[in-house]
Amino acid sequence: MTHPGRIDVYLPNFGILQGAHVRLEPLTADHLDALCAVGLDPELWKVTTSRVRSREEMRTYIATALEAVEAGTAVPFATVLLPEETVVGSTRFANIDGKHRRVEIGWTWVGRPWQRTAVNTEAKYLMLHHAFEEWDCLRVEFKTDALNSQSRTALMRLGAKEEGTLRSHMVTDSGRVRDTVYFSIIASEWPEVKRRLEGRLAGS
Repeated sequence: MTHPGRIDVYLPNFGILQGAHVRLEPLTADHLDALCAVGLDPELWKVTTSRVRSREEMRTYIATALEAVEAGTAVPFATVLLPEETVVGSTRFANIDGKHRRVEIGWTWVGRPWQRTAVNTEAKYLMLHHAFEEWDCLRVEFKTDALNSQSRTALMRLGAKEEGTLRSHMVTDSGRVRDTVYFSIIASEWPEVKRRLEGRLAGS
């Protein structure tokens, strides 16, 4: 490993990822009200493993994310739209594996008024840039529900490669058995993905 422990060592004090359109700031319990204001929309949770329909469920969602921080396996963010300083969603690094230099980007949701804007594109760009150029990752993983055609299309447009489907992989909070589609970007693909994303953001 080029940078021993590099992924893991900074997790407890992870800072802000700043872009032109969004700021990704470490998620805290203080984001509860802002996330509830945009995130208690049933449409956002139709094809996710979790269902967040109330303030208490959002509180649990945040608490679970923060438990993963303590375990050293995740860095969750609140996604803040600039210059309005409006929290519009959340995303996270998860399943962090320093030994094998890989990380997952997921648990991503954006309030419907800000979908299909530069918000998600730049958030992904900031996280991929950090993963490959700061953490020296070999691989960034993504997974999504096989029924989530919007997410699958967005990942392919991002430049991620579809790797396959794990059948009957998870049981969602609603009890539905989910097939999960895996995608990835590897280090050798990052320069082209980076160029493409920077081009898209330049036209935003």
